[in-house]
Amino acid sequence: MTYTQIALLALVISVITDGFVTRSRMLMRRSFWTSYAIILPFQLLTNWWLTSRNIVMYNPDVVVGWRIASAPVEDLIFGFALVLGILQLWSYWGKKL
Repeated sequence: MTYTQIALLALVISVITDGFVTRSRMLMRRSFWTSYAIILPFQLLTNWWLTSRNIVMYNPDVVVGWRIASAPVEDLIFGFALVLGILQLWSYWGKKL
């Protein structure tokens, strides 16, 4: 499985979970998009720093090849899925406690 496939699968799972499992509907909330707008520049900065110094390297055979801030676009997709997943679980578990 390529990193592209893993990132897209993570995205699909987090979106489906948001809409049908936790029903937190994070994607419909302004607070989610505001928090993501705060997180994104730090993700780009970190990705740039790690990949431009070859601390983290990606096999060109498992990524599409498009880069943003020196990191594969898959990193942004996977990062978005992680942020969405964590925030929806936090919201869901917060209601349960």
